[in-house]
Amino acid sequence: MKFRKLCNVGMSFLTKPYYRTRVLIKSGYYDSLSDEDFLKKIFPKYMGYPLDLENPKTFSEKLQWLKVNFRDPIQTVMVDKHEAKHLIAQRVGNQYIIPTISVWNSVDDIDLDRLPNQFVLKCTHDSGGIVICKDKSTLDWEAAKAKLRTFLKRDYSRIAREWPYKNVPRRIIGEEYLSELGSNDILDYKMYCFHGEPKLTVVCSNRFSKTGTRMNFYDIDWNPMGIHFGHYPPLPTEFPKPDTYGEMQQVAMELSKGCPFLRVDFYEIKGHLFIGELTFFPGAGFERFRPMSKDYELGEWLHLENVHRG
Repeated sequence: MKFRKLCNVGMSFLTKPYYRTRVLIKSGYYDSLSDEDFLKKIFPKYMGYPLDLENPKTFSEKLQWLKVNFRDPIQTVMVDKHEAKHLIAQRVGNQYIIPTISVWNSVDDIDLDRLPNQFVLKCTHDSGGIVICKDKSTLDWEAAKAKLRTFLKRDYSRIAREWPYKNVPRRIIGEEYLSELGSNDILDYKMYCFHGEPKLTVVCSNRFSKTGTRMNFYDIDWNPMGIHFGHYPPLPTEFPKPDTYGEMQQVAMELSKGCPFLRVDFYEIKGHLFIGELTFFPGAGFERFRPMSKDYELGEWLHLENVHRG
């Protein structure tokens, strides 16, 4: 079985450029390149067209431009899974925050006996470093600690040169487990804001299904936009506008003030909104839009001439 798995991995590396690129990035193969050189080399491998940083037109190109040219210290706060909660509470209120159990600087500082039976552990500086415990009696604690240690070592900012993550302290945050978030029925509403103005919402569904996550795009008036984003095709059935849509817009508008672009993620649970995360580069700007005209359409909403470099 191990030999077959190894063969499959080898074949994927040889025959799938997308997979090969991801492996090389994670291995550190491109670490010696500057951010600009890295993005110019990697962008075409994912997107199928060269990156023009001098005169970017598409939304995806402009996200790469922002990686290189826009560096505001507040971005580091906003992507830090712990510090972002303080910012959110200050700007829109703590009712939108998933309750925190504790924060630790090291895996060894976590006392499992003092945690509730259900909880979630996340690395504060990256994406993917997460442990979900639904029942402590069935949790493989040693495996969980090993996973967290692995992710704590990872410099997430290097994977796609997303500068905001570079200086985030590497810690573990414990959160209350909300059972609804583990359901395949839960919807994730991702609101794209351009210069402080919400312009579209992505409804993510089927997050835990065998068929994989689906993404349906809606404009500000909740009209379907017909976008196929990366590896996340839309469902053929459409979703109704949530009752809390107006509240989402107001919260997203407040949080995105001063940001050329910000994605604000919401969960709606029993009529109550929780903020999942704040993101500056959806899919790292490496996910293809189909039709490609939509990449240009979104690009027209992002006005780089108004962005202060630094």
